[in-house]
Amino acid sequence: MILAEKVQALRKKNNWSQEELAEQLNISRQSVSKWESGASIPDIDKIIAMSSLFGVSTDYLLKDELEKEVPSEVEDVYEAPLTRNVSVEEADGSLGLVRRLAGRMAAAAALCVLSPVPLIVLGALSEYGEEAGGHSALAIGEDMAGGLGMTILLILVAVAVAIFILCDMQMEKYEYLEKEKLALQYGVEGIVRKKKEDFAARYRMCIVAGVTLCIIGVVPMMMAVAFSAGDLIMIYSVALLLSLVAVAAFLFVWAGSIQDSFDKLLQEGDFTLEKKELKKKTSFFPGAYWCVVTAVFLVIGFRSDDWVWASLVWPVAALLFVALLGVVKCVARGRIKQDL
Repeated sequence: MILAEKVQALRKKNNWSQEELAEQLNISRQSVSKWESGASIPDIDKIIAMSSLFGVSTDYLLKDELEKEVPSEVEDVYEAPLTRNVSVEEADGSLGLVRRLAGRMAAAAALCVLSPVPLIVLGALSEYGEEAGGHSALAIGEDMAGGLGMTILLILVAVAVAIFILCDMQMEKYEYLEKEKLALQYGVEGIVRKKKEDFAARYRMCIVAGVTLCIIGVVPMMMAVAFSAGDLIMIYSVALLLSLVAVAAFLFVWAGSIQDSFDKLLQEGDFTLEKKELKKKTSFFPGAYWCVVTAVFLVIGFRSDDWVWASLVWPVAALLFVALLGVVKCVARGRIKQDL
């Protein structure tokens, strides 16, 4: 019996699928398939690992003339290595995929911020149509404004969510970069670090431009308050603020996604070993928080029938998110230290 047949027989004896065996050896299912078909042979470290995992000797696995299982002298159950090796191909694949998806994810983030703008503008036209254009042609009914505005809002949010889901599905195969301890193969670190340095200037430019847009966006509102401008001007100021914040969100997400792709491989920034563990403990918070914020926005809007002021929930929620996430992380750090 050759090695390929022995591996297959021992796997089936333990009622494991090829994928289950691959997970325990920290390899791909395709590698197990090639072993069992005889297309390739395992490295010596995998031979040793399977010897311990199946409870047989390495001689039994390697020597074709041994037909009877010989128990392994090593009684300890094999544990997959804590470190995940990353090849040049894997690194290039993850970086290239993030580059392709960064623009889509950034556009989705911008759509989320922009989604209330049509509702705000249509609400203004329904109430101040004649003041806005000098004639009644621009005025629309309040019910039409609310219904059409909410329809556009939900469509934009639905498109954004669909983009996020599709991008997340494509990134699943590289999910281990965010969770596991990595060991880059020879030459990989130098390549990744060089690409990060080349991108550094563009990253800084995007962050500075995004922050500047957020600050500038508040200026029209402050000016409207200072000069006691009418409600219509204030409403348009809010719409302009959200539009500029949407552009800023695009820049932040696009640049941040690419920057994170380097940091994941280098295990720097938000992806050090300590922060990876912290992220596991706090991963529940963002999704739950923004679901609550969306619910609050809809409740305020429907109850007050004033979607303009209801939209201010978003910038306030963004500021609170940073503070609350900090509190959640502090609690999580305390629990991690207790576990240690």
